Amino acid sequence: MVFIGMDHGTTGISFCIMSDDGEINEVFKIGREESKKGIISASEELKKRINLEDVKLMAITYAMGDGINQILPTSKVKDRGILSINGAGKVTGGGTSVFSELEKLNIPSIMIPGLHKNSTSLNKLFRAAYSHQASPEKVSISYNALKETGWSNFIVADISSNSVNILVENGKIKGAIDACLGAMGVVHGPLDLEMIRDIDENNASANNCFSHAGAVKIAEIDDKVANMKNVLLDNYSNGDVKAKLAIDTLIMTVAMEIAGLDVVCENELDGIVLTGSIGSATEPFDFKNEINKYFKDKYQLKVISHESGAIGAAQIAMDVYSGVEEILGVEVNIS
Repeated sequence: MVFIGMDHGTTGISFCIMSDDGEINEVFKIGREESKKGIISASEELKKRINLEDVKLMAITYAMGDGINQILPTSKVKDRGILSINGAGKVTGGGTSVFSELEKLNIPSIMIPGLHKNSTSLNKLFRAAYSHQASPEKVSISYNALKETGWSNFIVADISSNSVNILVENGKIKGAIDACLGAMGVVHGPLDLEMIRDIDENNASANNCFSHAGAVKIAEIDDKVANMKNVLLDNYSNGDVKAKLAIDTLIMTVAMEIAGLDVVCENELDGIVLTGSIGSATEPFDFKNEINKYFKDKYQLKVISHESGAIGAAQIAMDVYSGVEEILGVEVNIS
């Protein structure tokens, strides 16, 4: 038996192939641009690696996931589980093409919801405060964090193209802070007053501002989304002052956001889980060490794979197949 997890990420779509004993067979990634242009096919890449008849269940994450609040069979989900594709960052069409390919494979699959105001599993205060808190892969990332640590009370800091921090309390997701609200990522970040003025004066769209509000704003990098992280890190390695300031600022905003989530946690935290391409980075800087300069050893810090979104989705697929009724407080409804 084989289980598949799919992470619908900002720069590409990742897949984790997992055997029924929980062992990871392989994780691979497909670029959004390559998928859209037909240069690479998700279905063909899967067929190269596994016999599709061996797949018992696949767990899919897609876009904002704000059209559903339960883990559901893909066949029962309308409009791919989203209310709108607008306002979600740069749209390339790569994720859409991958989803279409997967539908044609006719593999048994489920969809993981995002975290939003209609997520009955969340604390009512978070639901009242924010219309959207996190996209579906943050649920699978948090599940992988739970599996890796065994903790019940923790914060997951997923730092990559965007930064989203998720609070898990008593083994259930209490709430999260989305990329457009709090900490900077490499590409995306919160809209400040200057950006709001630009939007009001029709100098830029809100989505364009959001897609340039991360560390790249400070480093003055404007490139394809898939390239921005590498350009930023290369500049940092070469001693670029703006890149250094950008990374240091990103880390500060993440520390602030984690501290804020700690304040509203009613239990003592077991620790902080760091993931994402930046959150798990050790070169050209060690993210764990850098952020601990703010925490001063207050928290136990655990770094997990930057592929935790795909890995966690595969783990969800395996456990749902085994009959679990909820994942981190999110109801499973596959009847």
